[in-house]
Amino acid sequence: MRIFSILTGASVAFLCAGCAGGGSTVPAQNAHAFRQSGSPSTPIKHVVLVIEENRTFNDFFATYPGADGSTTAAIVKFTNCHISQNKTVQLKKVPLVVPNDLNHKYDSYFAAYDNAKMDAFDTLRFPNGPLECMQPLEYTDPSQIQPYWDMAQQYTLAEHMFPTQGSTSFVAHQDLIRGSTQIDTTQALLNDPTAGPWGCDAPGGTKTDLITQSGKQEGGQGPFPCTNKFPSSYSYATLRDLLDAKGVSWKYYVPPLNNKFGSLLTAFDAIAPVRYGSEWKSNVITPETKIFDDISSGTLPAVSWLIPDANNSDHPGEAVDDGPAWVASVVNAIGGSKYWGSTAIIVVWDDWGGLYDNLPPAQHGFGGLGFRVPAIFISPYARAGYISPTNYEFGSILKYIEQNWNLGSLGTTDKTSTSIIDSFDYSQSPIQFKQIPSSHSKTYFIHQRPSYVPPDTDM
Repeated sequence: MRIFSILTGASVAFLCAGCAGGGSTVPAQNAHAFRQSGSPSTPIKHVVLVIEENRTFNDFFATYPGADGSTTAAIVKFTNCHISQNKTVQLKKVPLVVPNDLNHKYDSYFAAYDNAKMDAFDTLRFPNGPLECMQPLEYTDPSQIQPYWDMAQQYTLAEHMFPTQGSTSFVAHQDLIRGSTQIDTTQALLNDPTAGPWGCDAPGGTKTDLITQSGKQEGGQGPFPCTNKFPSSYSYATLRDLLDAKGVSWKYYVPPLNNKFGSLLTAFDAIAPVRYGSEWKSNVITPETKIFDDISSGTLPAVSWLIPDANNSDHPGEAVDDGPAWVASVVNAIGGSKYWGSTAIIVVWDDWGGLYDNLPPAQHGFGGLGFRVPAIFISPYARAGYISPTNYEFGSILKYIEQNWNLGSLGTTDKTSTSIIDSFDYSQSPIQFKQIPSSHSKTYFIHQRPSYVPPDTDM
């Protein structure tokens, strides 16, 4: 395993805004890539952000050749798990479908982190109390996620992508539209709301957890999860504000839910100007499979977020996981369309899901970065067969979008993180698209009956 430098406190705000981590340098041909307001001067006219659920990098790529993964882990003693103290154990290779949803709230993340020793995953407990013991200490059989490995081999695999926070899906999805969940200079949102669905459609009395700059948790002390709705609620701008200001089109594709409080599970349900405005119907699109219609009809927006049905999400504990085929179907649809030559597809998993990872993240304010998640960049201009060692975080994705369309900055982690631009080479001969072999085509997903289950069931 390569040595990873731990940054602490305010050290360069984790990553300097203009430099590339891990020894990478931004290709010279990209230095003048961002000029025109509202219109990209790069070959990339469309970014599709495909968001999957709850996996660490090591869970999917522990044995990927040349990647920073491990099949062993250090553990601490827990006698009722029959584990010896200070022992190194072999991670268990398991199927993609695993039986249990593990605890992945902040307190479990912080316990597993164990002062950067990454040796206390065996001490975590399920939400109902029993010890998880060895269940977090596993990795997925590569043969069951072959489409992901095929994408990584043909395009760029980011081996150091860190979520903004070591927490759960609600805040992770906020980070993917905003780059932060800070509600003021001293507090940030944490974990999931106390009731679901997310955001403005949550039942009355729903609260959010908070974490302070120093790392103190305040469970259920936060506001109702809907910006601008009540005097006590939080208010912040998102990437939508920057896109709208420059006239750059966007859509958020999301599966339907079936409950009395609301019909969707979307990050923008927490943003009152969207939830109660015209964009709730024009820009928040359900079902998520309508992205195939937009690809085939030539109406794909400049920026897309794509949320999977629970059965296609890779979330541990689901009875079915068609995530690899779902992602492949989207990639294949774009690859076989007129959009291939002008699109960057970013596939990322939203949080760690309670699973082992071998690399300690940096700790700086509001709980520190979360454990690594997989990220794959697919484009004719992605660096082919490249494993990026650059230290990215979710703000790196936002920064790439902001710079590509000259949107300005939200001033959150998009300002302090390193753009993913160094994983692209706009001067290379564009990669000719090859279909990703998959067990299901887009037709399967178009006709698939919705599960009506949230992609993340921890709410």
